[in-house]
Amino acid sequence: MIKTAITGNIASGKSQVEKIILSLGYKVIDSDKINHELLTQNIDVITEIKSAFGESIFNSEGEIIKQNLADIIFSSKEKKQELENILHKRIMYKINEFFEDNKCEKIIFASVPLLFEAKWENNFDKIIFVSAPYEIRLKRLIKRNNLTEEQAKQRMDAQKDEQEKIKKSDFVICNNSDLNYLKKSVLNILQNVIPKA
Repeated sequence: MIKTAITGNIASGKSQVEKIILSLGYKVIDSDKINHELLTQNIDVITEIKSAFGESIFNSEGEIIKQNLADIIFSSKEKKQELENILHKRIMYKINEFFEDNKCEKIIFASVPLLFEAKWENNFDKIIFVSAPYEIRLKRLIKRNNLTEEQAKQRMDAQKDEQEKIKKSDFVICNNSDLNYLKKSVLNILQNVIPKA
């Protein structure tokens, strides 16, 4: 089994690549979805976050207000690290569980936006990096998350440099064109590169 990570900086188009791979019949686990489940359903996680970040990030129904949490972690490296210490070990556990449940698959995928930040690259056999120009990602992020330009840049600049990640990746998809081009790029990797690895 070839354990393959799909990664890329924020708003690069990882979700589109994931959708294409799923549509072709491959199995993919999405770390963002695991993260969401942990923040909304895992009592231990919610309790730890409340202890670390206080009541101000929770609404009256006891749910985490994601924007409030984001504002804190993107303005404090220490708080960001604290949140990652709570979440990352649990996310990687779920990914490994997924790999074990699907160990008969020839190729298996995990979408992991913070692959390099979490230092998880050694958990995978191959890494696909989805790249897009800074200005394109900035526009996408502002539109997608309804952020100001300053908020969007803060989130983008919190991640490691794209070029540094590209050097550590096995394959790079340049997502700076249309969906048809993106699908061709994905197919090129799936059909011609990964099976030969």
